[in-house]
Amino acid sequence: MPIDAALTTIWILPFVASLVVLTLPREARDGAAWLSGSVAAICLACTILLFPAIADGGDVTFTLGWMPELGLNLTVRMDGLAWLFCFLISFIGLLIVLYVRYYMSPKDPVPRFYSLLMAFMGAMLGLVTSGNLIQLAVFWELTSLVSFLLIGYWHHRGDARDGARMALIITGGGGLALFVALILIGHVVGSFEMDEVLKSGSMIVESQLYPVILILFLLGAFTKSAQFPFQFWLPNAMAAPTPVSAYLHSATMVKAGIFIMTRFWPVMSGSDLWFWIVTYTGLLTLIFGAYAALFQRDLKGLLAYSTISHLGLITTLLGMGGPLAAVAAIFHIANHATFKASLFMAVGIIDHEAGTRDIRKLSGLRRFMPVTATFSIIAAGAMAGVPLLNGFLSKEMFFTETAAYNANMFINYSLPIGATIAGMLSVAYSLKFVHGVFFGPPPTELEKVPHEPPALMRRPIELLVLICLAVGIIPGVTIGPYLHAAVTSVLGPETPYYSLSVWHGLGLPLVMSGIALAGGVLLYVSYYRRLRNVDGAPFISELRGQRIFERLLLNLTNRWALRFIKIFGTQRLQPQVFLVVSIALAAGVAAGWARLGNLPLPTGFDPVLAGVWLLGGLSAIAAAYQAKFHRLAALILMGGAGLATCLTFAWFSAPDLALTQLLAEIATTVLILLGLRWLPKRLPVAEDESWQLRLRRTRDAGLALLVGLGAALSSYAIMTRQAPEGISDFFLENAYSQGGGTNVVNVMLVDFRGFDTMGEITVLGVVALTVFALLRRFRPAVDSADRPEQQRLLDGGGENDHVVDDFLRIPSLIMNWMFPYIVVIAVYMLLRGHDLPGGGFIAGITMSLAFILQYMAGGTRWVEERLRILPMAWVGWGLLLALLTGLGAMMLGVPFLTSAFAYADIPWIGKVPMATALLFDIGVFALVVGATMLILIALAHQSIRRPKAAASPEPLARQGADRWN
Repeated sequence: MPIDAALTTIWILPFVASLVVLTLPREARDGAAWLSGSVAAICLACTILLFPAIADGGDVTFTLGWMPELGLNLTVRMDGLAWLFCFLISFIGLLIVLYVRYYMSPKDPVPRFYSLLMAFMGAMLGLVTSGNLIQLAVFWELTSLVSFLLIGYWHHRGDARDGARMALIITGGGGLALFVALILIGHVVGSFEMDEVLKSGSMIVESQLYPVILILFLLGAFTKSAQFPFQFWLPNAMAAPTPVSAYLHSATMVKAGIFIMTRFWPVMSGSDLWFWIVTYTGLLTLIFGAYAALFQRDLKGLLAYSTISHLGLITTLLGMGGPLAAVAAIFHIANHATFKASLFMAVGIIDHEAGTRDIRKLSGLRRFMPVTATFSIIAAGAMAGVPLLNGFLSKEMFFTETAAYNANMFINYSLPIGATIAGMLSVAYSLKFVHGVFFGPPPTELEKVPHEPPALMRRPIELLVLICLAVGIIPGVTIGPYLHAAVTSVLGPETPYYSLSVWHGLGLPLVMSGIALAGGVLLYVSYYRRLRNVDGAPFISELRGQRIFERLLLNLTNRWALRFIKIFGTQRLQPQVFLVVSIALAAGVAAGWARLGNLPLPTGFDPVLAGVWLLGGLSAIAAAYQAKFHRLAALILMGGAGLATCLTFAWFSAPDLALTQLLAEIATTVLILLGLRWLPKRLPVAEDESWQLRLRRTRDAGLALLVGLGAALSSYAIMTRQAPEGISDFFLENAYSQGGGTNVVNVMLVDFRGFDTMGEITVLGVVALTVFALLRRFRPAVDSADRPEQQRLLDGGGENDHVVDDFLRIPSLIMNWMFPYIVVIAVYMLLRGHDLPGGGFIAGITMSLAFILQYMAGGTRWVEERLRILPMAWVGWGLLLALLTGLGAMMLGVPFLTSAFAYADIPWIGKVPMATALLFDIGVFALVVGATMLILIALAHQSIRRPKAAASPEPLARQGADRWN
């Protein structure tokens, strides 16, 4: 397989699989497992095939143009470190897929679980293979988002929701800090490309921004990898299904912070600030996690705190700054992934077959589950650092580095002593896991008799434990080449000599290891009865970060938020609008005031345009006056002000803007008409309050006048400023030659600035879905006898509503006749938009008006029985078509959304200009139709009052929503 194809497959295939699996029915348990397993196996195979290309310390890169002018490209970069992580992610992911098939209950929506699992795999693979800093930040946040959904998969449980929210807030907040750090790194280096950053040497460390960059960078890494004091989110994430814990907390989620510290180690670690912060944060986390793990009675809680401890071990090694310490850190990354994934899956089997994870109720399970017990004991031995297992080798390398002499006596004593204490605690909690679960008398408090799981459910554990044994006995053969490739990609020419031999001779590290093993056994034997029943570590209960987090969240969401609402909030809309408009006034005045002295005086006077503006202004003033008497009249007058704006655009030769404004006015008017009935009734004003009302209206009128003058001033300042030379000329000269269109405005929107338009239509689609979500459960219930005649007509008629007045039949008939003509006009506007005024947005609103006329003419029931309108499908397909247009350009080796233009020779017609931007415009058209119809139809459904007997908490979810989808 070509290198580019393999890299692209690793990067894209899991996301495609996630979307496909999500469409499978709830019962398609086996199909989801087979598809997900096949994708994980393909990613693993592609990773293995790429190893020869990076085995000698090199890297392979595949770049897709995105925004090259800004230095932003989609770059997939694979070197030894990325290869090691890709192997762990895809290999353990494959084992988790098999394990999930037997672990999850048939009552669970298993396809949704597999979909999230594939999305998370894709996010992690994208993270470790990112060759661009901004791209890395995007995948970083994506891992936080998908892990939130995985941790909260059992959303009916309060602990799952709390754990997911906590993980998202902590890791998401750290992700924002990391994003700022990456932007600053790109600013210092002068490039966002990973290759350029890694070649920058000491440039970052020597920069004046280095302290700020380092603090922000480490906030991101420490929060993701659960370093003290941010470690509390990880134990709370144990509310997730065990396969999630096995995957996220062994090879993926928590290793992301470790990955970026390792990735940026060559350019960030050469300072005392790095050494003191990273080393001692890691050492504190190492000891804290090991101590807390010793006092857990929930097996997953024990493994969660042991994960925190081992992450602290890796962080300590990375902080020490030595090349051999970096080697040991990378080695332990792989070792920890294997034994911790197997232990989590073993705990899942115990919970699945025994019905509990409480160590107080578990005892003597080796009699009932001998095979599971054997492999679990070996994996726990690797976690404790027992000789001839992989954990022993990296632990010995850790002891060696901490025991190295340092001129600073504090460092010289604190590191080896802290490492030895953590080793003792590690042995003790591993013994607690093994002895408390598998030895002792048979259990008596279980609800069912435990037994071995299905053989295929146990295979992942067996394979991982065999790897622990193989690496521990013959490390040079099993992991040597892969570790060398990863180490060389990080250290480069500074890669030191290191040995993976099982025996390194007598020395202080071996003594430390012996003390840790003997001390851990003695500690557990002395206190095992107390350790079995206790829940919660003594002396550190008040240091729980979770308590601080919950108090902070409580203050933020309750006390501070309520105080803020009390000061600034109100039940009336007018004060809020007043505040917003006041801020807009200040911004407009500031923008105009900055150029007030340089503004040219207006020249010329056109009485016709002045008359249009006068009528528009009078309409606006009259609308404000009529609002207190008749809202419908005010709405009509507002339309008059909007028409004056349309004429102004047309007057100044902006027909596209004029058309857009006109159609938006029509759609907005219909929207407000549908919403008028939900406006609250006016409250009667007491006589003693009338002067206050007049004062408030005078104040509002003055503010409106000032805002208008400020907007006019800022607009005039912008329109009269000296534009950068060449911008207008560039668009005028290149609109046809490069974009294939003579309508410069439309060519700019779908070609030169297509990326901006892509973002705008995405926002429009999100807004439409948000409106639908807000309105879907809101629908009043009234007696059908109380419905006014116009409501019965809109609803499609009641039992005796078939008689319609003639004056209502005629407009309905005209609206039905207008439908095909408006559709033809919409298509005409779409097709001509590249050369004449029109385009996807204008055509989309026009088509929406055609549909909405049918609702006005025949009622919702009549239309939905005869004309199926699927707004969500329009939104989805429109956005997908726009996205595929951009991706199609990338597949041809040009930047995202680059347009192509050519003439097509059509028989009997001749040469017809064809531009790929038309496909993008069709996507815009479809999304605008879908978004507009989703909002208008949703509001129309709310405007249809229904009988009280039919009231339900989810009317649209059960009635209208199914038809719309």
